[in-house]
Amino acid sequence: MDFISQRIKSLAASQTLAMSQKSNELKAQGVDVINLSVGEPDFNTPDHIKAAAVKAIEDNFSFYSPVPGYMSLRKAVADKLSRENGLAFAPEQIVVSGGAKQALCNVILSTVNPGDEVIIPTPAWVSYVEMVKLAEGVSVTVPAGIESDFKVTPAQLEAAITERTKMILICSPSNPTGSVYTRDELAALADVIARHPGIIVLADEIYEHINYTGSFTSLASFPAIADCTVVVNGVSKAYAMTGWRIGYCAAPTAIAKACTKLQGQYTSGASSIAQKAAEAAYTGSQACVEEMRQAFERRRDLVVKLASEIPGLKVNKPEGAFYLFPEVSYYFGKSDGRRTIADASDLAMYLLDEGHVATVAGDAFCAPGYIRLSYATSDANIVEAMRRIAAALARLK
Repeated sequence: MDFISQRIKSLAASQTLAMSQKSNELKAQGVDVINLSVGEPDFNTPDHIKAAAVKAIEDNFSFYSPVPGYMSLRKAVADKLSRENGLAFAPEQIVVSGGAKQALCNVILSTVNPGDEVIIPTPAWVSYVEMVKLAEGVSVTVPAGIESDFKVTPAQLEAAITERTKMILICSPSNPTGSVYTRDELAALADVIARHPGIIVLADEIYEHINYTGSFTSLASFPAIADCTVVVNGVSKAYAMTGWRIGYCAAPTAIAKACTKLQGQYTSGASSIAQKAAEAAYTGSQACVEEMRQAFERRRDLVVKLASEIPGLKVNKPEGAFYLFPEVSYYFGKSDGRRTIADASDLAMYLLDEGHVATVAGDAFCAPGYIRLSYATSDANIVEAMRRIAAALARLK
C-alpha cells in the first residue's frame, strides 16, 4: 500500500541539507571533513541576545504567543524597517514565523493558485521552486550566468512576464551566488514590474546585513511597486541565530492577514523564547552585526584569492552573503583513473570522497555546471579546504 501523497512525492529533497548530513556521517566515522555545504554562520549568538532569552524564561514567557508574533517584536521589526530601509510598515503588517523559510512559504501558499506562474531568477535557493510546487504553481526560471554576476536584466524579466504571472521572487544578496543588485539595477527591474499591475514581488532579504558594497536597497523602497511588495527577512544570518528559527514577512495588509490565517492552522506562533531573543537583537546594539560582516568580508577575499589560483575554476567576486559559486565545467569528462566526472553532482561527490570537503552541486540551485562553497567557517578551514580542493582537482586529467 502506498501511504505517501503525490504532493510529497513530487518534492525534491534539500540537497544542501543532504550534503551536510552526509558530511556529518563521514565525520562520525572519523573522517576529517571540512563542511562548506551549509549556509550557516559559525559564530555564536551574541551574549546580549542569549541573556534576553534567559530572562524570557525566568519571566515565564512559556505560553502561546499571538499567531503573528508578540506585538513588541512586530513593533521592533517595523522600527527596524523604518530606520534602516525607509519602509513604512505598521506592526499589523508584520507576521513572525518559524524562520524566514516559513515566512516565504506562508506568502507563496497564501497567494499562488494552481497554474499561477512565479518568476524566479536563477541560480536560486533550493527551496523556492519546491515551495511553488507545493502551491501547485508554475516556476518560470530566468537564468543568469557568471558573466553577468548572476543578475538578470530588465529585458529578461520583461520577456518572462505573461498574463499568468502572479509573483516575481528576487533574492539580494543572493543565495547561492552572493550577488547584490545595485539600487539602479533594482530600479530598472521595478520599472518593468510597475508596467504590469497585479504582480506580487517577493523580496528575500535575509542576507541584507552580510553585504560588502557599503549600501543596501530594499525592493519595497520603490514607490511604484511598494504596495505589491512583500519583504522577508529574519535574524538567522545577521545575528548568528539559525537555530532560534525566527523570520518574518512585512506585507500588504491582505497578505499579512492571509499568512496569519494559514500559520494559525499549521504551526501557530513561533517560539515565545526565541521571539524575545529576536526582539533584543533588533533593539540592542548592532555592533555584533558589523563585526561578523567584517569577518565574512575578510573570508570572502581569502576564498576568492585561493579559488582564483585553481586551474579550471571560473570565479567572480561575490558582493554579499557567504557563498562562492564557481563555474566548474572544465572538469566534466575528466578522470582520476578510477572515476570520471560527468557533471557538478559527480564533482561534488568526488570532492567529498577524495578531498574530504563538502560542497553543493549547482543543480540544486537550477544552475548545472557550478558548485556552491560556503565560507561561513574559519580562515584556517578555508585555507585547508581550498588546498584539498586544489589537490583533488589536480588529479583529474
